[in-house]
Amino acid sequence: MDNPFDLDNHAPYQRWRDTKRASHPGRAEDLILDVADPRALSQTERDRLLALCATANMAIYRSPVVAQDKAIPRLLAAQMGLHRLDGNWLADEDGISPITVSQALPPTALRTGPPGGELPAWGGPAPVGAGDRTAFIPYTNRAIKWHTDGYYHPESRQIRAMVLHCVRKAQTGGQSAVMDHEMAYIALREANPDWVRALMQPDAMTIPERLDEEGVARAEQTGPVFSVDSATGALHMRYTARTHSIVWKNDAPTLAAVAFLEQLLASDNHHVFRLTLQPGMGLVCNNVLHDRSGFVDDPAQPRLLYRARYLDRVGDMQKL
Repeated sequence: MDNPFDLDNHAPYQRWRDTKRASHPGRAEDLILDVADPRALSQTERDRLLALCATANMAIYRSPVVAQDKAIPRLLAAQMGLHRLDGNWLADEDGISPITVSQALPPTALRTGPPGGELPAWGGPAPVGAGDRTAFIPYTNRAIKWHTDGYYHPESRQIRAMVLHCVRKAQTGGQSAVMDHEMAYIALREANPDWVRALMQPDAMTIPERLDEEGVARAEQTGPVFSVDSATGALHMRYTARTHSIVWKNDAPTLAAVAFLEQLLASDNHHVFRLTLQPGMGLVCNNVLHDRSGFVDDPAQPRLLYRARYLDRVGDMQKL
């Protein structure tokens, strides 16, 4: 099969690009599919979710099931071909991460970081107590910048898919934005193929080591932004819009590509979809680009989402 991501292979890319553009959803609402129970999808519901993920790398299910049940994302994922759960160090013992505020911050602090720096989304110097979530942005009410999950992981542990299930929403805020990473690739390649070439270099982006009281808790990770899975031919993106605790390759094409991506994701591009997950809704995706706005909780019913991250891609036919 011709590889559309080969920068010297123009015809296959153009065919893939045109098909992608023609079939891609045009609004956030086009991503939403109603299901009766995400824990036990009907064949029709499952096929529709898989088809949308094949087209847009993501789908949003909406259901009347609002139970505080971590089995929901796990069982939904299994029906989508996702089984190799990434049990990261901040997840619960079952590998599912409850995304809720561990350290409340005042509404005036709702931005990506305090004066003089950012809270570490991936670690930085670890807080006292290696399992403490309080110094990590997802477990606060701060905004989270654009990223793909696991950008600090080694190639052998790439996060290829995830499920984000909403149990309770915030009182105000907490809006998500998502963008299919393949549409970001197209935008870059159409603007300047050399920018894509730069972001495919093995030393394009480096995440420094994370330290704790015992020394190096996670080694430095260097790798490309865009890569192609040798087994499936699928495009993978490793990215963060952070400005601290990241080192970009210091050459003109890489820095120009990074600037273009920042502008693209900050724009009103019609492939950037914004919505607020409601209880019973969830996102299943091939680790697309996403962010989150800051929010204010209802103290009696604080925001709670369950996140499950996988080493598989949605619809891996060997695992369905």
